[in-house]
Amino acid sequence: MLTAKTRWDVKRPSLDKVNQLVERLNIAPLVASLLINRGIETAEAAKAFLMPEKQPLHDPFLFDSMEQAVERIRRAIQARERILVFGDYDADGVSSTTVMMSALNELGANADFYIPNRFTEGYGPNEPAFRLAKAQGVSLIITVDTGIAAVKEIALANELGMDVIITDHHEPGPVLPEALAIIHPKIGRYPFRELAGVGVAFKLAHALLGDVPEHLLDVVAIGTIADLVSLTGENRSLVVRGLEQLRNTARIGLRTLLKQCGVNLAQVNEETVGFVIAPRINAVGRLGDAAPAVKLLMTDDEAEAQQLAAEMDVLNRERQKLVSDITEEAVAIIERTFPLDANRVLVVAKEGWNAGVVGIVASKLVERFYRPTIVLSIDREKGIAKGSGRSIHGFDLFHHLSACRDILPHFGGHPMAAGMTLAIEHVDELRERLNRQAWETLTEEDFLPVTSIDAVCSVRDVTLEAVEQLEQLAPFGADNPKPFVLLEEVAVQTIRRIGTNQAHIKMLFEHEGHTLDSVGFGYGYLHDEIASDAKVSVVGTLSVNEWNYLRKPQLMICDVAVREWQLFDWRGIKQVQSALAALPLDKRLLVAFRPETIGILQLEAYRDEVHIIISEEEANRICADGRYLVLLDLPPKVDVLKVLLHGSLPARIYALFYQRENHFFSTLPTRDHFKWLYSFLRQKRSFDVEKYGAELARSRGWTNETVHFMVQVFLELQFVTLKHGVVQLVEQPAKRDLMDSPTYRLKQAQLELEKMFVYSSYEQLKRTFSEMRGSQLYEEAKTWI
Repeated sequence: MLTAKTRWDVKRPSLDKVNQLVERLNIAPLVASLLINRGIETAEAAKAFLMPEKQPLHDPFLFDSMEQAVERIRRAIQARERILVFGDYDADGVSSTTVMMSALNELGANADFYIPNRFTEGYGPNEPAFRLAKAQGVSLIITVDTGIAAVKEIALANELGMDVIITDHHEPGPVLPEALAIIHPKIGRYPFRELAGVGVAFKLAHALLGDVPEHLLDVVAIGTIADLVSLTGENRSLVVRGLEQLRNTARIGLRTLLKQCGVNLAQVNEETVGFVIAPRINAVGRLGDAAPAVKLLMTDDEAEAQQLAAEMDVLNRERQKLVSDITEEAVAIIERTFPLDANRVLVVAKEGWNAGVVGIVASKLVERFYRPTIVLSIDREKGIAKGSGRSIHGFDLFHHLSACRDILPHFGGHPMAAGMTLAIEHVDELRERLNRQAWETLTEEDFLPVTSIDAVCSVRDVTLEAVEQLEQLAPFGADNPKPFVLLEEVAVQTIRRIGTNQAHIKMLFEHEGHTLDSVGFGYGYLHDEIASDAKVSVVGTLSVNEWNYLRKPQLMICDVAVREWQLFDWRGIKQVQSALAALPLDKRLLVAFRPETIGILQLEAYRDEVHIIISEEEANRICADGRYLVLLDLPPKVDVLKVLLHGSLPARIYALFYQRENHFFSTLPTRDHFKWLYSFLRQKRSFDVEKYGAELARSRGWTNETVHFMVQVFLELQFVTLKHGVVQLVEQPAKRDLMDSPTYRLKQAQLELEKMFVYSSYEQLKRTFSEMRGSQLYEEAKTWI
């Protein structure tokens, strides 16, 4: 048995619906299942999803206040008013700023941009920045990816005589700013509510320019992917078009950045944005001023592009080191101060932590502890704690923080992520409040990560054509994740460790004559967790592996389970101590049937852990349910082992069965052997077995031990006497059966035990254990997954 690391939420679509899509669209059943599980059930909806680049974008004037915003901006451009684009310091904010500035520049506007410093100003519009803008002659401010929560700041701008147009996508609060216009997908009648900040800015640019500004879509794709908004609906169309634009981008800065990172421009996809471009843009704003990132996206100067790209790469490496160091410190604080059984929400704070990276740290802590987590940087001089939070499924972070507004003067975000600032003295109270809410809303099951499985398929289903069709579901992201598929109970034909440290695994699955290659990075430990005959259920993502011009489907392993109990054959193992050490302490159950086995196997370090079982009564007191049962030596008789397993269901049995004396390959004398020896003794009357036993054995082709064994049996049956090594027959002994001799019975029992447990094949041994436990083994085991 091997328990999965996560809860598997398996979606099983209607076969009728699957078949309908297969027939209508001529697609693989696997692809049809995935579409249906994502709520795409009709052929028309499927075509729209699979060909998003052909779907028209929504009219930007469907936004409330779009006409007012466009009219005001055009009037400002015509009058040469000074316009300020007020952005945010993350990748979405930088992208939004770039899109808005590009559109204004094309229209000949007198425009500049301003992004607040994360450390000196914090998130969003602020009073000093607005007063500075007024002093510099700004009369119109356009916020991008920010502003919806800036009620007081917008009121100040109104007092100062500046108009403000808000473009934002963050959750609106109960009170909206009194801006000239608010362009927000969740306010009003716009048909798609999940635009990123850059998507909203793009819509305003579209309205201003009159036509869809296709040349801005590369930047739109960056901000949309980076902000982890839903990659469905209009966002999907924007990103698909944007990635195509990005692969052919004329932006010198982007081309330089990608070249520096060793990325082939023609192969850019959503993962390139998420793991290469966005982290470097974010690093600039996390560690300092975000303006250089905007300049990189807008520059026409190759030398400047190279300088900015190099600086961003250095900052990204610094950011990675900071994240690693802070995460290590935060883990230590949590393990020392906030035990998980008492803390359903983790709120951890420390002075000196870089506020720009605490959001990433929070994400890493969620990965490790799977708890809603807030990480705060304390500023003693200002008396504030500033940070970010990340959540888990089932706990809407924005909703629960909203209930703490009285101690959160500044916060904003989404159900799964939020940023906030609060007074230091309120940190403990925030922790207490959020934990109370979590105790009321979350169950124990909620703290086990969920893997949403999009399709159950057989090895036969995973063809090269099906995997290639899966690529039509890309780009993958929020609400359209890379699909996880489940292969249920397939045989492992081969399994081997790979990689320099043997940290990875390569397996070949087989089912009904079909095979499938698989690779698991970081799953090298599975080599010792999967028995040779195990039927494996495995979750992973599908891809095409290309090598030596050969293209084959491949599964990238994400989680593995074995539902049936497993037998691991340790008979003949040499390094017993190291093998035992590899088993988890809370799972292993060590059993020996002879006390001397501990010393012989040099297991003194495990002495207190080994259960010595001599009798059936002692075996009955041991519960092996769910344990890794290690049988160190042979039981004195089969019944002892039967009692040990009766009513118990070990997850695994490790059969070592060490024995000092080998009975199986020694001779068990037959009745003819005994008959001949008795006749011999009757002829001799007396026989010195000590002096002449070996010679007698050689003459008969026996071993010396065989002769002594038969003499001992005769002695126990009172057929002979033995004195000083001399054997003499008893006159007219009573008739006795060989089985009346304890020595004979023990020898025969040991031979049967060895035959059953030591010299049987793996298949025979597993069958023996299964018969001891009964047919309910498998049925009970299934309930553990």
